[in-house]
Amino acid sequence: MTKLQVDWLNTKSHKTLFRLFTDAGFQLFYVGGCVRNALIGTNASDIDMATDATPDQMEVLAISADLPTLPIGKDHGTITFLMGADPIEITTFRSDVETDGRHAQVSFSKDIAQDAARRDFTMNAIYADADGTVLDPVGGLADIKRRRVRFIGDADARILEDHLRILRFFRFHAWYGDPADGLDPDALAACASHADQIENLSCERVGAEMRKLLSAPDPAPSIAAMAQSGVLGQVMQGADPKALAPLVHLEDDTPPNWLRRAAVMGGENVSDAWRLSRKEAKTISLMRDLIGETTSAAEIAYRQSADMAWDVLLLRAAMFEDPEFLSQKADISDAATAVFPVRATDLPADLSGPDIGKTLRSLETRWINSGFTLSKSELLR
Repeated sequence: MTKLQVDWLNTKSHKTLFRLFTDAGFQLFYVGGCVRNALIGTNASDIDMATDATPDQMEVLAISADLPTLPIGKDHGTITFLMGADPIEITTFRSDVETDGRHAQVSFSKDIAQDAARRDFTMNAIYADADGTVLDPVGGLADIKRRRVRFIGDADARILEDHLRILRFFRFHAWYGDPADGLDPDALAACASHADQIENLSCERVGAEMRKLLSAPDPAPSIAAMAQSGVLGQVMQGADPKALAPLVHLEDDTPPNWLRRAAVMGGENVSDAWRLSRKEAKTISLMRDLIGETTSAAEIAYRQSADMAWDVLLLRAAMFEDPEFLSQKADISDAATAVFPVRATDLPADLSGPDIGKTLRSLETRWINSGFTLSKSELLR
């Protein structure tokens, strides 16, 4: 018997919910990411639960215990219990009645096996009761031990239910799969077969998945498989992932930055295809422009930021296969805080209009080229 060993099993609000549901004769289980992450040994970002109580019955229970709830998602079986700073989504066991690749019509169920069968991957269909005892209806435990991301049942059928599962497959492999073991061949074949269906997904959903995928510790194997299967071309036209693996290697202890990793692959129209914010679009465009320029890291740090300068050095080192670029890192920190010592009021009084700006720019260029060492008097001499 497998049991979870995590602190959140003893959370007061969780115990309150389990007691409320079980005293009323309903089943309640932890499910999904929180159980998966507990078994893997990583933190859970949120807690989800599943029950055989219907949404209406859950609301009655909440009222009886004077617990506030949010009905967002009620039509799909989900009631959010607001337990202080710990909101918990509880969803009724469900089975799919009809799907179109984007949305599903569901019917509520009393059968945990039916609920498990409609989920995406085996590692996401593991349940745990109040004391952490694990229930594994579809064999997810074995896949977690092998670090194997595998669709539940027929991979083609799962993808036809929701085309976003193609991108989720690669994202989950990047985070939880064993890169040495490769990707599940049945899943990979199904993703390749249905790659053209990605165009039916909203840009917001595609962008959200790609952000998460590229934020994984090492997304390169998953991205390479996406390219080989034709999936990458659907979400990032013209992208070339060959420099991504060198970039990840060069990053070393630098925190992952999904924009930097997207920039190294190039590609067209990512801003619209992923529905980037203006700030994100500007950042990735600037990174790409600076890769091929001769602007020094010090000048980039001064004009932009230390982070941008380091990102560009990493990108140049990966793109041009030359780690020597990283030797400029020492120039970044001082440049990022340097302050140009000359102001317009310091210039001769006979300068006016455009000449003031032209002179300031010329002096600033001299100051930057001096390594930010020239003083005001030296510049104005």
